[in-house]
Formats: sequence, structure tokens, C-alpha cells
Amino acid sequence: MSPFVLTGALNGTCPLLLASPHSGMHLPAAFLARARLPVPALRRMEDLHVGKLLAPAAALGVPLLEATHSRAVIDLNRAEDELDPEMFDAEITPQPRVSDRVRRGYGLFPRLAGPNQPIHASRLSAAAGAEQIDRLHRPWHAAIAGGLAAARSHHGYAVLLDIHSMPSLEGRLPAQLVLGDLGGRSAAPALVEWLHDAFTAQGLRVARNVPYAGGHITERHGQPQAGVHTVQLEFDRALYMHAQTLRPHAGFAALAATIGIVMEAILAALPGMGLRPGLPLAAE
Repeated sequence: MSPFVLTGALNGTCPLLLASPHSGMHLPAAFLARARLPVPALRRMEDLHVGKLLAPAAALGVPLLEATHSRAVIDLNRAEDELDPEMFDAEITPQPRVSDRVRRGYGLFPRLAGPNQPIHASRLSAAAGAEQIDRLHRPWHAAIAGGLAAARSHHGYAVLLDIHSMPSLEGRLPAQLVLGDLGGRSAAPALVEWLHDAFTAQGLRVARNVPYAGGHITERHGQPQAGVHTVQLEFDRALYMHAQTLRPHAGFAALAATIGIVMEAILAALPGMGLRPGLPLAAE
């Protein structure tokens, strides 16, 4: 199975690219054979229905990359070396880097589905892990990099919006959308300000970087000094689906339409944001 489904073309015609790395649902038989959690528990790790939420935006001609495999299998929003060596039956390549995300159980191959919810009943095959990195992780990021490079070549700049969903935040009137730009390091302020204002005008409560500032996709592909701008968007799942059944509710169509309206508007606004680079694009 392909690591992603592409709607549209990564030929650079459109300066905007949408990515949904956590909405994949494929759980291979070999994975299920060693999983200790039932499938419904694994589904709660995924950004269910996000790809469908983006369908109106993709219909505008904005290319959309959707992961095919479940986040429980491999997390495309982690670096390929964010590995827990204790999870494998032998040494694995690349050399593991035990980041904070790995220590918490949420590395490239997640150890936990949530607090006190170990996913695997046995150690993983190091050989199979290396194969999945080569077959699933690298093509995903190569497609993003290629699409952004083509858009930058065509327009002088490129924009990646990395779309996720999040559990409802706590507090009185919590944010319904969190924009993550690594505290200003992955995108031009003008772009983030525009997104903040546009979604606020559509009635959403919008926050920035807290509690989600961005993951590996934002870190890897955001090069605003080179004209490549990446923003992570986390939408509250309660806006469009039931927390218990994980099924879309009546708000789904409204949120999909809102995203489509904002994406149509941003296509018109991007040329005036001053997103062209000051430095060459770094090598992938």
C-alpha cells in the first residue's frame, strides 16, 4: 500500500499544499497480530475524518496529501531517528535519538496510545521497522519536499498547512484551533496573523503555539528565510465528531465549509503577504 493518497498535483501550480499525516486508518495484519489494544483504542490516536474535512479545499485545486497508515503503526510527524531502542528485538537503523517525545512513548513507532495504554504485546522487528521507515516515512517527506520546492520555483514561495485534530482543551472558552509555527520559526508572521484573523472571523476561538507548537513536519519543512512557510493547524475534534463514537456529527459540514472558505481566501491573499525568500532553499 502507498504511504499516502494525493489529491491534485505536486507540480507547483498551486503555492499551497495541505497535509494530513494522522488521518490514515490502515492497520496491517502483522501489526494487529502483536497489538495488545483493541482497534477502537488505536483509532483514538488518529485524526479521524480530517482528510474528508479538507475535501472542499482540495476541490479548489489545492494539493492534498493524506497518510494511508494509522498513526499507531508509524507517526509521520516524527523524525525517522526518534526511536526507542528498547522497543526492538535488535539494533535498528538509523541510530536512535531518544527525544522527549520518545521518552513519553510517542516516537516514530509509538509505544503508547495514551497514558498507561501500551500498544504492543512484544518487541518489534528491527528489520521491519527499518523497512517501514524506507517505505512509508521517507516517501511522505520526499513528496512534501518536492511539492514545496516545485511551488517555490513557480511562485517564489510555498506554504504547507499541516492539518491535525486535537481533544478539546480545558478551561473556560478554550481554543478551538491552535496554530503552531514553532514560536515564529517555521512561517512568516504575516501568514500566521492572516490565518488567525481569517479563522477568528469564521467564528472559531484561535490560539497560537500553546499547547501545540508543531512537530517534525513543521520543524523539517518550515524554512521561512528560504520562502517555504509551514504552519500546523489543530482543530478541536468536538467541532465535527462525537468523542465517544468517533463518528461525524452535524458540525462536520460546517467546519469543512469553513476550511474551504478560508483556503479559497488565502489563495487570493498569498501573493500580497511578502513570503518570498531571502536565502536559498536548504538541501533536503
